[in-house]
Amino acid sequence: MTHESQIMSAAGSNPPAADMVWIPSGTFTMGSDRHYREEAPARDVSVDGFWIARTPTTNAQYAEFVDATGYVTVAERPLDPDDYPGAPIENLVPGSMVFVPTSGPVDLRHLSQWWVWTPGASWGHPEGPRSTIDDRLQHPVVHVCAEDALAYAEWKGLTLPTEAEWERAARAELIGAEYTWGEDPESSELRRANYYHGAFPYRAEPGYGATTAVGTFPANDFGLVDMAGNVWEWTCDWYVEKRFADSDSCCIPRNPRGGAEQDSLDPNQPQFGIPRRVIKGGSFLCADEYCMRYRPAARRPQPIDTGMSHIGFRCAYRPGSITT
Repeated sequence: MTHESQIMSAAGSNPPAADMVWIPSGTFTMGSDRHYREEAPARDVSVDGFWIARTPTTNAQYAEFVDATGYVTVAERPLDPDDYPGAPIENLVPGSMVFVPTSGPVDLRHLSQWWVWTPGASWGHPEGPRSTIDDRLQHPVVHVCAEDALAYAEWKGLTLPTEAEWERAARAELIGAEYTWGEDPESSELRRANYYHGAFPYRAEPGYGATTAVGTFPANDFGLVDMAGNVWEWTCDWYVEKRFADSDSCCIPRNPRGGAEQDSLDPNQPQFGIPRRVIKGGSFLCADEYCMRYRPAARRPQPIDTGMSHIGFRCAYRPGSITT
């Protein structure tokens, strides 16, 4: 039996959508104790087999969805002042957060220096109303919030991966490895991912500092591309900082999920009652000296109503009963 037929036999069906890859059930070490605190503790978990898209959802794919349904993304809708107490009235218009390089070195503790609220920015106008995706149809769609990603997935009859599924797919069979490609950092002879190369956030090397077409960099051992860098990707899990708090310490969790929606609120910003989901994978803005989060263990909380110019998604399908 060939490798392909073994995969199809294990999956028990044909792919639910074109260009999806079957990820076999398995046990792996999720998280890391060597980096950022929200990645800990590292713990063995198991996941059932599932399908996942080979690439992040592209602008061309999202355009097909919008053309078919007339869907309007959150970034394109008017804002309700009651949802944003204290926000300047001039900011309460459709738009999104856009990365704008600084003119020189800055204090990296203050990200507001390179993130700019941009009226008119949306998935079809990534840098504002005068920009276009005409030459970026095969780039990942961005400026999509969680609702926008879930709407597309539902239209396709799919869903978003759980955090554990996403990390299993990113790691492939490299159990516990630092990167999606192995233990060693990228070399100058073989570039592995679209993360920030250059002096962050003001001078990127040629070919970096922005999204790239999906598949520009090598696939991982499961044949998935852009599981490191390019864009952060939404998962369907609610974010909690302390994972596995309710798990039996003597057993390997199976198909672990995030916390409850109400537990995902940001305790440091009680005035904003916006739940947060887990995003994974890092982006073209992950610089080693600032945000070394293009590793499979890395994770961040993202408010569900906020899309940005470095956040996209890919779809998944599971034969079981886990829902969003």
